[in-house]
Amino acid sequence: MRRAHDDERLAGAYERGNRMPEPSLRSWADLIAAPAPRPAPAVLEVGTGTGMFASALARRAGARVLAVDASEAMPAEARHHHPHPAVHYVPGTAEALPAPSASFDLALLSRVVHHLPDRPRAARELARVLRPDGRVAVRTAFREHLDSLVHTYCPRLRAVDERRFPGEDEPAADFAAGGLDLLGAASFAQPVTASLTAYHARLATRPRSKFTHLTDAEFRDGPARLEAAARAERATAPEPVLERYDVAVFTPCGAVAPS
Repeated sequence: MRRAHDDERLAGAYERGNRMPEPSLRSWADLIAAPAPRPAPAVLEVGTGTGMFASALARRAGARVLAVDASEAMPAEARHHHPHPAVHYVPGTAEALPAPSASFDLALLSRVVHHLPDRPRAARELARVLRPDGRVAVRTAFREHLDSLVHTYCPRLRAVDERRFPGEDEPAADFAAGGLDLLGAASFAQPVTASLTAYHARLATRPRSKFTHLTDAEFRDGPARLEAAARAERATAPEPVLERYDVAVFTPCGAVAPS
């Protein structure tokens, strides 16, 4: 069965539809790198997409990054959009990571956990490749916290995301079964566009796999209403559009949390 992330059109649209302002990207990179047990960490990113976070972690944290994606098309897009000498883009899956054991300080899964068909197995692989004091940062939207602006303009996407995204307790239970303990979770929001007009432009290309669940008519209706709201906003004062995500941090079972 063909998976959404194998879609070459999606790979081509992903960068334009998911990039964020540099200050927001810096803030996210700093937050993601914070749990790493040592400076200049060795980082594994699972589901790197076009490499936005991989290159940001290399720049901000001095990280050496192995960036893995299950899509055959995404690594080439990442090398094009976010090349960095300390980042190596390779194909691979969370359930069979192309990496040696005990070799990473930090692993990142950004907007990936809901795509994993076997989370306990993925957790076992993450536990295998992490050093004993390593950390896993899972950036996602928990089902209980869905509040994206896109749901306002494409209401059926809320029902789609309620089916796709995990509840707060699900990743913790699945990862515990694979050898990873939850250290804590928090929410973080940053601007993704400077205005509704820019937000409309990023959604117009259907840059995320969730949009494949909408009919063409349903998709046209949402951006049309968003475009109308953007026109009204231009007559006043445009405001940045924020997106909030949950971040849960895990560590191999038995590791001692820092004091």
